[in-house]
Amino acid sequence: MTTDAIVASRPATPGVDSELRDVAQRLARRSSPRSTPLRALEEHAMARARDTHLHLPLFRVVDVAPACATPAELAGYLGALLDDVDARSVPARLALRAATTPVLRHVTGRIALSVVRRMARRFIVGETAAETAPRLSRLWHRGAAVSVDLLGEMTATRAEGRAYADRCDETLVTLADAARGWPERPLLERDAAGVIPRVNLSVKVTALTPLVRPEAPERGRADAAGHLRRLLRRARDLDAHLHVDMEWFDAHEMVLGLALELLAEPEFAAGPSAGIVLQAYLRDSEEELDRVLEWARSNPRATPLTIRLVKGAYWDHETIEAAQHGWRPPVWTEKRESDRCFERLTGRLIDAFPLVRPAIASHNLRSVAHAVVCARRAGLAPEDLEVQVLRGLGDDLQHALAAEGLRGRTYCPVGDLVAGMAYLVRRLLENSSNDSFLAGRAAGTDLDELLACP
Repeated sequence: MTTDAIVASRPATPGVDSELRDVAQRLARRSSPRSTPLRALEEHAMARARDTHLHLPLFRVVDVAPACATPAELAGYLGALLDDVDARSVPARLALRAATTPVLRHVTGRIALSVVRRMARRFIVGETAAETAPRLSRLWHRGAAVSVDLLGEMTATRAEGRAYADRCDETLVTLADAARGWPERPLLERDAAGVIPRVNLSVKVTALTPLVRPEAPERGRADAAGHLRRLLRRARDLDAHLHVDMEWFDAHEMVLGLALELLAEPEFAAGPSAGIVLQAYLRDSEEELDRVLEWARSNPRATPLTIRLVKGAYWDHETIEAAQHGWRPPVWTEKRESDRCFERLTGRLIDAFPLVRPAIASHNLRSVAHAVVCARRAGLAPEDLEVQVLRGLGDDLQHALAAEGLRGRTYCPVGDLVAGMAYLVRRLLENSSNDSFLAGRAAGTDLDELLACP
């Protein structure tokens, strides 16, 4: 048996399933969604996205909508996409007829654009930091911490990189000013390791520089370093948290290396609070955690490094690119392998507290309940474990976490519709994937089945 097969077949943390189901069932009862007309419309759109014949055309329409000059142009594009589908379901045939009938084309395009914008608003909290601040305040009042993500993935020029850094800087200042008026929330503001900042900003290194090249990582690293160092200083001065997001595999080593290099500089030993991301769908994620924990031991900081554990959002990209080049995929190729790895990493992160702060990011009730039980068994208090969810996908779970007295944080994208398209498509793919926990719940799969050990 290969090393990968041995690692993938290791069981989850032993002895937690009996407690895990109790925690998951309580969270499930508390996270029952509220029924509203808009919510019903959104869920109907998500259900259509799971239709095997509509899946790809709908996502392409989402991607192209901001570039269409008129609703009729958008309808024409939708019709062309649907016309390429060999076998069409009834909804697909009706959509094709509406998109290609001249008298209906304009109305169809307006409806399509309205649906896209409505779906974008479900995931994207606002266009600017100033517009977003009141909405973040409402989340805080409801017992949810937040992390703001300024949309914008890759840049084409250095000017765009500077502009993204300026937006991040302005957002830190705006949110720090707004957060001073928020009420005290001890559960969200302190753990056994110390103070947790109210303001939390996630940044993408690939948006800071156009020079991300896997064959020459040092160029992008050097170009982004000045911007990221400036943001770390601003976060330190404002007592804010700066989190470095992880992206696709080709940028992975450059992003992680730069973050650890800068945080090891003497001027940042006392702050700010900062974090990185660990992706459980990568085959070498456990070795990467070894590396990060060793770095944390060798570089003591006043505020522990926060490690956000995610499954990973670029599975399709990584597997397709690997297949095109004849490479072995860097990611686990079966969902249960990623799920097992996620649970192993969860246990290790919790055991490492307070050397690092664990932030478990998932909408899977089993994954969340597993983390809660592991934390209790390790003797951690409720405030010592953070569970993170995405706006638009984890809203009901966030409510349940707050009701259970657990510390939760909602990841809130901010930006315009054009900048948010790549993000929106990834979220739609995640929510519509037939093997996802969310899709299983929406389809009425028995909870006990969804809570089975991977």
